[in-house]
Formats: sequence, C-alpha cells, structure tokens
Amino acid sequence: MSMHRTNSGHGLAWVTGASSGIGRALARRLVRDGYSVVVTSRNHAKLVALQQEAAADGRIIVLDGDVTDPQDMERVLASIEYDHGDLSLAVFTADVTIPVRGDDLHREAFERSFAVNVNGVVNCLLPAVAHMKARGHGHIAIVSGAAGYGGLPGNAAYGATKAALINMAESLKFDLDRIGIRLQVISPGLVDATGSARLGFPGPDAISADEAAGHIVAGLKTKHFEISLSKRSNAVAKLSRWLPYGAYFALVDRLTRQRVEGPLSPAKPASTTERPHQAV
Repeated sequence: MSMHRTNSGHGLAWVTGASSGIGRALARRLVRDGYSVVVTSRNHAKLVALQQEAAADGRIIVLDGDVTDPQDMERVLASIEYDHGDLSLAVFTADVTIPVRGDDLHREAFERSFAVNVNGVVNCLLPAVAHMKARGHGHIAIVSGAAGYGGLPGNAAYGATKAALINMAESLKFDLDRIGIRLQVISPGLVDATGSARLGFPGPDAISADEAAGHIVAGLKTKHFEISLSKRSNAVAKLSRWLPYGAYFALVDRLTRQRVEGPLSPAKPASTTERPHQAV
C-alpha cells in the first residue's frame, strides 16, 4: 500500500461528473467541509482547473475517467485504494439530459441516456460497494430527479433513467444497511446550472449549482433517504402520482403549458442532444 494516504478530518470523498454543474460545486463544498475529494470526469482540463481553484481550501485529487466504461471505474477505485486510502463517501452526479419528443424519436437519445445515467451509476456503484463492504462502512449518494416520479413531456429518456435509479436505490438500501453502507438519493428538482430550468416543471424554484451543493452537503449529514433540493417540484411530482391517470395527465399538461404559454416562459433549450452542464 502506498504511503501517500489521505489525511482529512472527514476522510476521502469521490465525486463523479465533477467538471461542471452540481458535481463541480459539490466537490468545492466538500473540500471546504474538510474532505479530500477525488474528482472524475472525461474533461481533464476542467478537473485540473477545479483542483487549482480549490487549492486554498483543501485537497482535490484528479482521476480522469468515463463512467460509461466499467473498467475505467474499476481503475479509478483501485487508484483510490492504492494511493489515497479508504473511501468514506461517494457521490455519483454524472448524467446527461437529452430531450425526447414522442413525435421525433431517436434511438441514440435513449441509448446515451441509459449508458450514462443508469449504467454509469452501476459502473461506479459496484467497485465502491465492494470497497466499502470490505471495510464494514461507507456512504453513497446517487443523483436521481423529480422526473423519475412521473412521466413529463420531453423526459421519456431522462425520466426513465431517473425512475430506474430511484427504484434501484430503494431496493439496494435494505441490503446495504445490513453491511454498514448508507445509501441516499439526491433529487435536484430544478437546478439552474446553465440558466435553464429542468425539463417539465415551471421554474420559479430553480436554484444555482452552488446552492444545490450546499443543500446536498447538509443533506448528507442527515438520516433522510432522499435529499430534496426543490421541495415544490418533488412534492408536485410525488403527490401527482396519487391521482387517477386522467387527472394526472390533465395536471401535467396544465403545468407544462403554463410554463410555455404563461409568464413562466422557459429558457431556450441548450441542445437537442446533451445539455452541456451535465458532466460524464
């Protein structure tokens, strides 16, 4: 074992998708909160810039990697073990948001969304759980989303991936609790990382990535399974599922029409493919 092990009051954290958006802001917050933080994404230059910006607050360790490559994530975890010691916290934020319209379907939107948002989490989860299980303790948080609680216009791919993550986390929690690994889901709701709201909901409760990171750090210290960053969006999403389908579809149609036609007009879509603030 290498002698270059992390010495931090809170231990070592791993954040994926750390080159931009919530992941980047969260890495900065965790460093200020006393962690040494391993940051991962495909964008080496942005990770190095983050490392330099956070140097005055604490230690950021750059380990490039693509969450869609399982061998890459095994390599990242092996490097953490060998060079930096025990991992106490892992937060998987890497995702992509690809709008999907029912009248203009593209297979690539679904394949890319599931490759990053679902398989990308699984590729990180497997080595992280194995690492923490061997040590008898650990803490993992997964970014899900309010879109996972019900179908919304434009969210056929994104919402499906978030629904899968919520169900997966709920299912895994029972077993992980028994082996000393704490599991949480983070539901951002509306996070204004590029000046635009999340798909599907009106936008008055959108918050910045830095504000979201502050809420996440606070939520990680609680016993709640879900860390909700936008209580209004999450409440609407959850409560609406108690409605009969006829009422549900009417409610969502009214809310999304209000966003498009009313005073809460949406920002221009960032892209017809991947939104740029979502880091892999």
